[in-house]
Amino acid sequence: MSLIPSFFGGRRTNVFDPFSLDLYDPFEGFLTPSGMTNATSKDVAAFTNAKVDWRETPEAHVFKADLPGLKKEEVKVEVEDGNILQISGERSSENEEKSDKWHRVERSSGKFMRRFKLPENAKIDEVKASMENGVLSVMVPKVPERKPEVKSIDISG
Repeated sequence: MSLIPSFFGGRRTNVFDPFSLDLYDPFEGFLTPSGMTNATSKDVAAFTNAKVDWRETPEAHVFKADLPGLKKEEVKVEVEDGNILQISGERSSENEEKSDKWHRVERSSGKFMRRFKLPENAKIDEVKASMENGVLSVMVPKVPERKPEVKSIDISG
């Protein structure tokens, strides 16, 4: 039985429980910038875990981000350089008590940031954001399309 935990890198908390296995990642720690600690790499994971949908309607670009457990005070929505929408924030980790025994930590904590290049038809001055039930909604209105003027020309002759 001692081969099973070592085969999986010693990551199985209970050899008889198939759900206690954390899969071995052969690239863990590979190609990390020098000086990057384990906590920082977890922050990078949180950075990529903010899921965002972007849809375009005739009137606006609508972004929806799932940010469960965050308050609106912990989230920032900014427009940089006139056309980059940036959604960022930080989810703080649980307070650890010395007497606590953790069995699994799957919820990410740390900083996250998502950036989107907005098209030229975005009205940057009229961006609105709201947050309800852990879902951030950002609406970026669009400049109405100019329809080409058609001038009718009489044909003489």
